[in-house]
Amino acid sequence: MNQHCEEAASLLLVDDDITFCKVLKAALEKRGFCVSVAHSVEQAVPLAEANPPEFAVVDLKMAGATGLVLVKRLHELDQNTRIVVLTGYASITTAVEAIKLGATQYLAKPANADEIVAAFNHSPDGNTSLRVQPTQIGNLEWDHIQRVLHEHDGNISATARALNMHRRTLQRKLTKPPAGQKSG
Repeated sequence: MNQHCEEAASLLLVDDDITFCKVLKAALEKRGFCVSVAHSVEQAVPLAEANPPEFAVVDLKMAGATGLVLVKRLHELDQNTRIVVLTGYASITTAVEAIKLGATQYLAKPANADEIVAAFNHSPDGNTSLRVQPTQIGNLEWDHIQRVLHEHDGNISATARALNMHRRTLQRKLTKPPAGQKSG
């Protein structure tokens, strides 16, 4: 660990987009953070357990476990950790769930380093707002699917039954974010 890291606030950056991580890591280091990077929840948990970070930036949708699993674990390790969840799949359901699990703020991608640093200072009060355009039909459907999926603990078969939808159709819809949102 270099001398800068001994003085700087620790930040754990978790996103499966390697290029995004490199760019954001450099930008956050310029703003005074000592940044550790992981590309999955499975990589991040041991880092967090060894040294719980003061700040964390967590992508919601990655291969393996969801970012919500990491938010919960980070909050269990240290309730004072300031956690910002980033996602290209912005939905009210996942935003509320992230805040309930301990996130400080929830931002829709793309978000820059200044927006993320500002989000660390947000006080979670249940009134989470997302930077989104006026609701489109596809977004309403996406939010409804996300809510029903959450109600069925992520079980796609049970969600498909509840939505009266073929399982493969639901899986196809889940792989495509609504118009105007990036994946991730």
